Amino acid sequence: MLGRMTSRADADSGRPGGTAAGKDAAETRPAVPPRPSRPADPKPRSRRAPAGAAVLRPEVTEAIRAAVFEELAAVGYARMSIEGIARRAGVGKTAVYRRWRSKLHLVLDLVSALAVQGLPAPDTGSLEADLRLLYEVTSRALRHPVAGQILPDLQAEAARNPEIAEALQKALREGQQSVTRGIVAAARTRGEIRASADESLALDLISGPLYWRAVVAREPKLPKHYLPSLARATAGALKAL
Repeated sequence: MLGRMTSRADADSGRPGGTAAGKDAAETRPAVPPRPSRPADPKPRSRRAPAGAAVLRPEVTEAIRAAVFEELAAVGYARMSIEGIARRAGVGKTAVYRRWRSKLHLVLDLVSALAVQGLPAPDTGSLEADLRLLYEVTSRALRHPVAGQILPDLQAEAARNPEIAEALQKALREGQQSVTRGIVAAARTRGEIRASADESLALDLISGPLYWRAVVAREPKLPKHYLPSLARATAGALKAL
């Protein structure tokens, strides 16, 4: 989603150099070639049903979503506007409003989508190695320049907006829980942790340290050997549950 689509500027227009208005029109009113002339049909025919709602082109939707991430990172939620998103995506404002009725609903949709994407649960054969792989992937994601700007800004906005708070909490909680359950279940099967281990506490132990450093403390660089040490310490804590 964070990647820009190289062809999106002309995605709605179907031709290079199309204007925003032309793009919106192309999305909703596909060109109809003229009908060839033919003799009148003496038999009555039933009238064709009118076309339904406009089809929303998926490449345009993805271009808008990518633009939202970039706009959030550049100006923050408070200063973000539909106009800025449309300009960055190379579409008209109407293309955005057909999909989301406000910037709040747009951001809520994107944040909620994080909950169903999640990270693949590592399956290396040992608890400590699973945790180390998870930490390496998560650390890279959290320290991405875009994520580093967006997450703190959305957390600050969540303190003022209950809807954003709920969506953000759900995305982070559900995304991490799915991975944690996989790691804990595999460790139970291998006999590395007790069957009665508390999954909620396991989530706190696994996810807390990295989020603290990357999102709260916002330390620019992890200490040397931090991730292997964290994986070893967390594995020990989980075995003690």
